[in-house]
Amino acid sequence: MTSDDNTPVLSGAPILSGAIGEYREFDPPAALEGHFQCVWSNTLRPDAGSLSAVVPDGCVDITWIDGELVVAGPDVAVALSTPTPGSTVIGTRFRPGAASRWLGLPMSEIVGGRVALSHFWGAPAREIAQRIGDASSTAERMRAMQAALSRLARDVEPPPPDMGFAFNALKTESAGPGMAVILDRLDVSPRTLRRRCQEAFGYGPKTLDRILRFQRFLNLARQSAEPRLADLAFEAGYSDQAHLTREVRRLSGFSPATVLRQLGA
Repeated sequence: MTSDDNTPVLSGAPILSGAIGEYREFDPPAALEGHFQCVWSNTLRPDAGSLSAVVPDGCVDITWIDGELVVAGPDVAVALSTPTPGSTVIGTRFRPGAASRWLGLPMSEIVGGRVALSHFWGAPAREIAQRIGDASSTAERMRAMQAALSRLARDVEPPPPDMGFAFNALKTESAGPGMAVILDRLDVSPRTLRRRCQEAFGYGPKTLDRILRFQRFLNLARQSAEPRLADLAFEAGYSDQAHLTREVRRLSGFSPATVLRQLGA
């Protein structure tokens, strides 16, 4: 199957997850801010009947969806799901390096996975999911999730700052400058950095750099009034527009033009 711009698409004409609902982010409470970047909700449109395409972002989330708590592992390719139209998904996004301490394993073991939280925590995860499900509104469900995680946070060490520094350096700089700064500031060898990144993010720094550059493209596309692909490629850190096109297709399954259209850019 191909789209009208000759982009190969997966069966069911997927749509970017951020384009099929109202996505909102909120700061975590004080008890969680050392462990989580944000809490979020995504209320899907009643007519959202297409496959949802979740693209890689370098992050790990705990999500509550259809009554179950699920860990969304780090992705290296688009992940497809079939959401219930009109439903609301809520979640919490780990800070870089935090997920392995909460889940008890390196993130390289769950790359591309969607794993029930009960696989890691057993009955307590099912009890938390039940409390969330008993709440009568999205706001109350988010408060129930945050309250449960805040109680657990007292027994979990915050992540070391090195992987947060690496993440933020690659988030703002393309591979060459960003990688050099990381190696110098952390005073580690490339091999040690690769091992630490695999534990924290599921993959090495080169893959993380590709994913965060792709996220820069998405953010620039959302912010640009009249985006031109050549300009976006330069600003995001790609060598040229052809490089942008290859990477966007590889990480999302869409062409850049399709991404712009779905984002309303």
